[in-house]
Amino acid sequence: MCGIVGLLIKNRAATGSLGEMLMPMFECMAERGPDSAGLAVFGEPAADAVRRFNLYAPDRHYDWWKLVECFRSENDMHVSIGPLENHAVLTSAAAPACVKTWLADYDPALRLLSVGRAIDVYKDEGHPSEIGRRYRFADLTGTHCVGHTRMATESAVSPAHAHPFTAGEDFCLVHNGSLSNPHMLRRKLERRGLAFETDNDTEAACRFIEWRMRQGESLDQALRVAFEELDGFYTLLIATADQLTLVRDAFACKPAVVAESDDYVAISSEFRSLAHLPGVAHAHIFEPLPEEIHSWRV
Repeated sequence: MCGIVGLLIKNRAATGSLGEMLMPMFECMAERGPDSAGLAVFGEPAADAVRRFNLYAPDRHYDWWKLVECFRSENDMHVSIGPLENHAVLTSAAAPACVKTWLADYDPALRLLSVGRAIDVYKDEGHPSEIGRRYRFADLTGTHCVGHTRMATESAVSPAHAHPFTAGEDFCLVHNGSLSNPHMLRRKLERRGLAFETDNDTEAACRFIEWRMRQGESLDQALRVAFEELDGFYTLLIATADQLTLVRDAFACKPAVVAESDDYVAISSEFRSLAHLPGVAHAHIFEPLPEEIHSWRV
């Protein structure tokens, strides 16, 4: 089944309330996906040369400070870290490729969840309500976010298989549905040098769309190609540093509902998770039609 949620704040004065508005939406979708969950949140971008590396460690008591000390001593560069439970954000002006290589050599058990100037990703296995409390989703601030509650049907239950999936920088995707040809997409991308981290079908869609964009296409253009290449049933919610985009497949059999007001755009698999939002009674509420591309910019 699975549940998706998304929220974009139009009124910049209300970005401090992003998590507070999002958390009831997220918890309401727990019934659709009780085994794992995650959230990607976008805020003010870091300086041009700085990247945020979101990390996950299997041990909740992981020694993040030792990691920082080793990085500083081996790279002679400033680095900072903000740990929270199994998660931490490493901030550095070092080249992203170098940081990725160093992290993989330092501790292969660490998982790099995302890279970018604006994105933070939190995901874990367990009930969505518990994950939201552990990672303090209600306190998060930012311009927009996407979340997912997972009921695993085609691959393992683990933090790695939880959504959102990311690719490149400041790009993420959540998915409700099932793809029948992810291995075909995977082989096509692997021949072009792309590496995969899981056997999840959503990762194939995420990397395919982001790869098309790196070839020079806009997100809309990449999605038009994806409509031809992706085989299966899906609702996809995609976020970049300045955009939120929602699409459904040609049959639109996976649910999605949008509530748009002057202050926000809210998206969910079911309207009941939007009912608490301020002014929702006067919002424009609709279900996207098949293969329509709906995008909203920050």
